[in-house]
Formats: sequence, structure tokens, C-alpha cells
Amino acid sequence: MKISLPESGLTLQPGKLLCIGRNYAKHAAEMKSEVPETPMVFLKPATALVGNDGVIHLPAMTQDVHHEVELVVVIGKEGKNINEDEALDHVAAYAVGLDMTARDIQATAKQKGHPWSVAKGFDTFAPLGALVPAAAINDPQDLDIKLTIDDEVRQEGHTGDMIFSVAHLIAYCSKIFTLQLGDLLYTGTPEGVGPVHNGEVLKAEISGMPPLEVRVQRDS
Repeated sequence: MKISLPESGLTLQPGKLLCIGRNYAKHAAEMKSEVPETPMVFLKPATALVGNDGVIHLPAMTQDVHHEVELVVVIGKEGKNINEDEALDHVAAYAVGLDMTARDIQATAKQKGHPWSVAKGFDTFAPLGALVPAAAINDPQDLDIKLTIDDEVRQEGHTGDMIFSVAHLIAYCSKIFTLQLGDLLYTGTPEGVGPVHNGEVLKAEISGMPPLEVRVQRDS
């Protein structure tokens, strides 16, 4: 999936999808997990992306896929070892996204001390909404975030409740990875995660951004 950066005319194929786990304290609590002292970073492949009006495919090998609505950051300027007070200068755009998780596969991986790559990385497990220029968002830490399934609210939160701010996450991740044009940063989900089922319609919303709507389909 390619993305178009607003106001630039550039069309990019995202490289890295950097994702943050347990970045809201109430979500960590509902997962019966400790609040991390440093950001918990994992990766998804670019093949996990699917756009608005797309389909989330539920693979046959999992019976328990969960929704996680998130603020997504689009990197617009390459950087390494970025200072936190300059981090937002590296943002080209924001969007609402979903981090889909095969919770049963993830639970097995956790029990065995294995990575989460399979649970998080299936095709279509990273839905992404339309991009909004960074300049249009006054403060990424002052946004309402919500997910509905078939018009029933399942998740509601506020980005001000993040444990690690967007600027902190960018600075932290840049110490590990060179951040490149088009990289995506999924910043974590508020509480209320839960299962999705065949035929359901998910609508993810963040204030000031176009909504993301996707349909769930069980693969045979």
C-alpha cells in the first residue's frame, strides 16, 4: 500500500511500521501487564497495511483477533538520534489507524517467551486512514480517539493519557532505528480492546482527522 503525503505531492511506500505496546496505563491494566519504564517497540511489515473502505482478513489460524485504535505518525524527514524537543519537526502527517492482534497467537508466544511478529503481522492487520498534514494538528497530545463496531462504541480515550508522548516516542525510536521518509509510528491504544467478528464494520476516529472504516471478513 502506498501513501500520499498531504501538500507535498509525494507518494511513498512505507518502510518500517513501528508500533508501541502498553502506552496507556488503563490498557496495560486490562491486559494484566505492568506499565513499561521505557517504550515497548515492535514491528509490523508494510504488507499489513490496508486503507479506508478496505477489508481486515481474519486468518484461519487464529480464532481471537482484537481491535486496537491508535494515533499514527507519518515520518516526513529522515533522522537519527533526534532530540525530543525537535522530534515533531520530523512529522509530515497524522492519521487514525488500527493495530489488529491475533490475541490467541500472542498469548502462546508470551507463554513461550517468543516474539509477537506472527500475532501482529498478518496481511491487513494495520489499517490506516487518510493522512492529515502535521500543521493541521496543533497538539498530538490533545486528541480524542474512539472506535465503534457496527455503531456501538468499544474504545474511547484521549492522547493526553499516553505514557510516552509522540515526541518522546520519535526521539526514543530514532536512537534504535534511522527514521526514514514514510515510516509509520503506531503510538499505542487506550483501554477497551476486544474481539472482532466476521461481517462487522469498524469505524476508527480521531478528532480533526477523516475517519477510518473497514470491514471484517473471515477467511476460509
